[in-house]
Amino acid sequence: MPVIESRKLKKSYRLQAREILILDEIDLAVESGEFLVISGNSGSGKTTLLSLLSGLDRPDSGSVFIQDKEISLLSEEEMAPLRNRIFGFVFQSFHLIPSLTALENVMLPAELCKDSAAREKAVRLLERVGLDQRHANFPPQLSGGEKQRVAICRALINDPKIIFADEPTGNLDSEHSRAVLDILCNLQEEQHASLILVTHSTEIAARADRVIRLKDGKIQSV
Repeated sequence: MPVIESRKLKKSYRLQAREILILDEIDLAVESGEFLVISGNSGSGKTTLLSLLSGLDRPDSGSVFIQDKEISLLSEEEMAPLRNRIFGFVFQSFHLIPSLTALENVMLPAELCKDSAAREKAVRLLERVGLDQRHANFPPQLSGGEKQRVAICRALINDPKIIFADEPTGNLDSEHSRAVLDILCNLQEEQHASLILVTHSTEIAARADRVIRLKDGKIQSV
């Protein structure tokens, strides 16, 4: 059984009097532990598809299932625990809380779950990504690569089944991009999570188990 599946997923946006179709009845199934890359030109709907799969946005029609549960029918209140426990998110712009230290940022999702081991897990993850000397640093005191490593740790602290990553290396130079991708892939494999990653990078796509390309609202063969 796929860990996540979309059926006839459709999304459009209205620009003044014109309706622009972004996704046109997308069928997609992702297996447990799979590394899937979503590729395509700018404006092809990559981020929109990621947002629909993760419940951050709602489709115009169609459904998203997590195993047998149709999440596209859930309320925001019902989605919150799924986003915190089942999903992990890594974004291009990090989205760290500036007033929290690196350690506190990583701990936050586990604390929201009232996990008594939140601190211990966060310390272990930061050590795993080479940031054991940066626990007390605030985001403005970290480099871009360090911020993204903190964001990856935060995404993984609750052992999610699915990691959603939207251009996670887009703000990094090539050296830091490779290092961050290595960390993300290694941790994903260790936790046996599925990784669904949006990217323009052919180098990143080459490491995926599968690549899909969006064009004109449809999945094209790669």
